[in-house]
Amino acid sequence: MNTSPATDDQRALWNGVAGHAWVDAQQVLDGMLQPFEDLLVDAVAAGAPLHVLDVGCGTGSSTLAMARRLGTDGRCTGIDISEPMIALARERAAVERSRAEFVCADAQTHAFAPAQFDRLISRFGVMFFDDPVRAFANLRRAARDGAELQCVVWRKAADNPFMTTAERAAAPLLPNLPPRTPGAPGQCSFADRDHVDGILRASSWGAVDIAPLDRPCALPTAALRRYVARLGPVGRVLHDTAEPLRSRVIDAVVAAFAPYVHGDEVRFVAACWMIRARATRRG
Repeated sequence: MNTSPATDDQRALWNGVAGHAWVDAQQVLDGMLQPFEDLLVDAVAAGAPLHVLDVGCGTGSSTLAMARRLGTDGRCTGIDISEPMIALARERAAVERSRAEFVCADAQTHAFAPAQFDRLISRFGVMFFDDPVRAFANLRRAARDGAELQCVVWRKAADNPFMTTAERAAAPLLPNLPPRTPGAPGQCSFADRDHVDGILRASSWGAVDIAPLDRPCALPTAALRRYVARLGPVGRVLHDTAEPLRSRVIDAVVAAFAPYVHGDEVRFVAACWMIRARATRRG
C-alpha cells in the first residue's frame, strides 16, 4: 500500500523512540490520563451488547477498561500503528485474561470488516492522521448505521501551557528542537473546532457535537524527571543528545515545571474537546 510521507513519519515515530517511551512510561501516562478514560468508559452501560473500537489505543488501558465494562456480552477491539505499544497491550490483556482484542495497523487505511462496530472511542488517538477525512470515512465504513463516535482530543497549545513548558524551557539550549507546525499531524491538529466539524461531516458523520472539556490531571513528582527526559518533542531530541548537555536540559526543564509541583504530585488542567458524532445512515 502506498503511504504519504506524513504517514511514514508517524509510523516511524510510534514504532521508534516515541512508541518505546510510551511503553516505558505506561503506568505514569495511564494514571495521568485516567479522567478521560473514565469519561469514555462510563458513557457505556455495563454489560451492553456492543462491539466497540478504540482508535489509537496505545498500550491498551482504555480498551481493557471498556472490555471490563462490557463484560461477556460485548467486545472491544483496539487499533494502533505502534507495534511496541500493541505488544504491551496484548501482554496486559493476557495477564488480565481479558476478551479485548488488539490490531496493529493504521486505522486510516486498515481494511475493517464493514458495519461491525456499534461505538467508536478514542482517548487522544485520532490527531495523527495525515488525511483525517480519509481516516474518518474509513472508520465510518467500519461502523454500523447510527453508531456513536466519542473522542477526546487536545485543544490548542496556548490553552495547555503545561504541554509546552518543556519546549519553552529547552529551546535556549536545544537550537535543533523542531517547532510545532500548525495543522500538521500531531498533538494539537484537532484544536480548531470548525476544522474538526468539517472533517466529520465530510466523512459521513452527523449529529456532530464538539464541546470544551477541562479536567484536572496529575502525575507523581518522582516521575517528572523521567517524564521530561523521554516524552514529547524534547524527549525525542534528548534521545540523541550527549552529556553534559542532556543533563543541563533536563535540569532546566524540571525547574520550569515548579509552578505545577504540589508536594508529591505534578498537577495541571488539560484543555480538550469532547467530540461526539453519529454514523449517518447509508443511502
